[in-house]
Amino acid sequence: MPTDTDERQSDAEPDAELVGFRRDLHRHPEPAWCEFYTTARIVAELEERDLDTVHVGEAIHGGQRRSVPDDETLSEWRDRALATGADPDVIEAIGDGYTGAVAVAERGDGPVVGLRVDIDALPITESTADDHVPTAEGFRSENEGYMHACGHDAHATFGLGVIDRVLDSAFDGTLKVFFQPGEEQVVGAEPMVASGLLDDVDYLFAAHVGLDHPTGEVIGGMDGFLAVSHLRADFTGAPSHAGGHPEQGDNAVQAAAAAIQNLYAIPRHADGATRVNAGIVGGGTATNIIPEEAFVEGEVRGETTALMEYADEKAETVLQAAADMHEVDVETTRLGRAPSAESDQALVELVTETADGVGVDSVVERDELGGSEDATYMMQAVQEHGGLATYVGIGTDHPGGHHTATFDVAEPSLGVGVDVLSGAVLAAATERPGGN
Repeated sequence: MPTDTDERQSDAEPDAELVGFRRDLHRHPEPAWCEFYTTARIVAELEERDLDTVHVGEAIHGGQRRSVPDDETLSEWRDRALATGADPDVIEAIGDGYTGAVAVAERGDGPVVGLRVDIDALPITESTADDHVPTAEGFRSENEGYMHACGHDAHATFGLGVIDRVLDSAFDGTLKVFFQPGEEQVVGAEPMVASGLLDDVDYLFAAHVGLDHPTGEVIGGMDGFLAVSHLRADFTGAPSHAGGHPEQGDNAVQAAAAAIQNLYAIPRHADGATRVNAGIVGGGTATNIIPEEAFVEGEVRGETTALMEYADEKAETVLQAAADMHEVDVETTRLGRAPSAESDQALVELVTETADGVGVDSVVERDELGGSEDATYMMQAVQEHGGLATYVGIGTDHPGGHHTATFDVAEPSLGVGVDVLSGAVLAAATERPGGN
C-alpha cells in the first residue's frame, strides 16, 4: 500500500503534454523582448483551446518599454524562431519584440481572476554534465549561452495547465492568464499594466517555482519584495595621448571609478534596508589613450519603494558629481524598475486552504522573497482599484541555485503548481474573498 506522501505526490504528477511543453520551452530559451519562439509556442497551444480571446503584440503593451534590444538583435532572435518552426503570422504580430500573450476565457458573470506567469530566460550557458537532467534527457538549451535558469519554462506550463483545468470546470467568471515577457530585466510587467488589461481584475495570482522550498511545499504568499531600479551611466570625456599630453584629456574612466566608489558609499536609511551594486563596468580603447568613454551598469534596491527612490536619487547625485569632478558629461538611463508589494492575507489564506485540500506535503503561509520581481507592478495595479493579489511559491527540488548553470525543475512540481493554482482560481471565483 502507498503511504500518504506517495498518494499526494502521485496525485500531483503532471500529464505528458505539459511535461513535453515545458521541455520544449526549456530547449528554446530567449531573453527579454526576444521571446519570439516562446510566444509563438504558447499561442499555438492557446489556439487549440476554447478561449474567447488571445491577445498578442502591441495590444498587450501600453506605454514605453524599457531596455528593448537593437534591431539587429531582435532580427537575429526573430529569424532563429522562424527557423525553429514558429508560426510566421504570430511572429509578424509580435513585431519589434512585443512578446508575450494574454489568454481570456469568459465563463459567466462572476469575478475576473488573473494569473501571471513569466516566460523569459537568462544569459547563462547551461551545464553539460551527465547528471544534469536536461542534458541526460535531451532537452538542454539549444540557444547556447542562454538558459531557463529560473524556472520560467515551468511558470508558462502552470499557465497552460490552469487554463485546461478551468475550462474543464464549472468556473463562473472571467479568467485572464498573463504570459509576461522580460521579468529578468524587470521590464515586462509595467507596459502590460499600462495596456489596461488588468483594470478589471478582481483577484490576481502570481507564481514562482523553487525559491529554496522543496517539491510538495507551497507558500501562500511571498513578501519581502525589494523595490529595484536598474540604471546605466554613460560618461563622455575627451581623449588625448596618455604619455605626451595627459593634461589635455578628460578621463571618462576616472569619472566612472569615482562614481563606483561613491555609489557604495550612499548612506543607509533609518526606515529600512537598501542595496546598491555596480555590476557591469567598461571603457577605454588602449593603454596609451586617455579614455573618452566609460560606462557603469548597476542597480539600487530598497525594502520599500520609497527607500529604493531614496537610493536612486542619491545614485543620480553621485553620478553627476563624479562627472563634474573630472569635467566629463554623464547620461543616465533607467533600464528596468519595479516597486515593492505585499500579498493580501485573504488570498494567502485561500491558497493555503486550497493547498491543504489537494494534499501537498507542506504548506507555509508566508515567506520572504529577499529579491525583486516586476509582478509587483501587476499586484499593485490590482490592489489600487480594490482587488486582491498574492505571489504564490511552488516548491521544487532544484539541484543548483536559481540563476546557475545546473538549475532545473523537478517535474512533479508542475503538477503541484497546476493543482494549487487552478484550485485557488476556482475558489476565488466561488468564495469571492473581500467581497469582490
